[in-house]
Amino acid sequence: MNKVPRPAKTKFSQDTIAIVYDFDGTLSPQPMQEYTVLPKIGIEPQAFWKQVHEEATATGSDPMLVYMRLMMEKLYKNDAVKITREDFSAMASKIQYFPGVESWFPRINEYVKNRGAGKVNVQHYIISAGQKEILEGVSIRQYFKQIYASEYHFNQYGIATFPKLLITDTSKTQFLFRINKGRESLAESINDHMPEAERPIPFSNMIYIGDGMTDVPSMALSKKSGGHAIAVFNPKIPKTKETCVRLLEAGRVDFIAPADYRETSKLAARVELLLDSVIAGVAYAAEVAACKNEHRE
Repeated sequence: MNKVPRPAKTKFSQDTIAIVYDFDGTLSPQPMQEYTVLPKIGIEPQAFWKQVHEEATATGSDPMLVYMRLMMEKLYKNDAVKITREDFSAMASKIQYFPGVESWFPRINEYVKNRGAGKVNVQHYIISAGQKEILEGVSIRQYFKQIYASEYHFNQYGIATFPKLLITDTSKTQFLFRINKGRESLAESINDHMPEAERPIPFSNMIYIGDGMTDVPSMALSKKSGGHAIAVFNPKIPKTKETCVRLLEAGRVDFIAPADYRETSKLAARVELLLDSVIAGVAYAAEVAACKNEHRE
């Protein structure tokens, strides 16, 4: 009687944690444009965002597309102003962060290395509706495996001319699936079926950190798929805390905390608690895989 062949041994590979961040209001107190482009062209931020809101409402347009178009129009009203990709990147030096942001990433990397006994990796990502050209120049760029953000097309003279990629509240979720499936290049399709066991970073290994209603689709997807989410608020602006409380009560997030990334902060303690949970989950999954392999050819 022929023996039924046993399944071949497999290598456990789902040992990476992804921490995904929004940017404006999450890592930085103000929209990045308020530190960079708007001051350069002499536009008062409140008046600009009011114009964006009014036009989007009146025309039924996507506010993000309106802002990107208006930005170009205002930049080129003055023929003397031409902004290149390098100019956008250079402006990033003006961006300010919440306390502790610049030391946060190496500390988290070290925490995961120690708690995971060197067997668990962590990668950081940004998914933002803001401008990628600016984010590529931020002082913390080195810590991110990928930055997904809205982009402009640059013509043959290197000048920004029109939006080529728009990231909205709902389209942010596409990039969570890219991280999940390991298909991080925009040239790669994420529509093909991929078994859960083959996905490099399962949602259970993800932590999403955002600041408000624009992050709800990403938070909801993360939580629904077995991952985690945290909402942060600016302690100097009471309404941002009110928004986070609503997200907590609606079950959109695991925790809320002030946007304070210093070592002894409430945010650090809660992220570390989630990391401990994810690391334990990775260890459990690895041991299950090892147990199965013991009884395979």
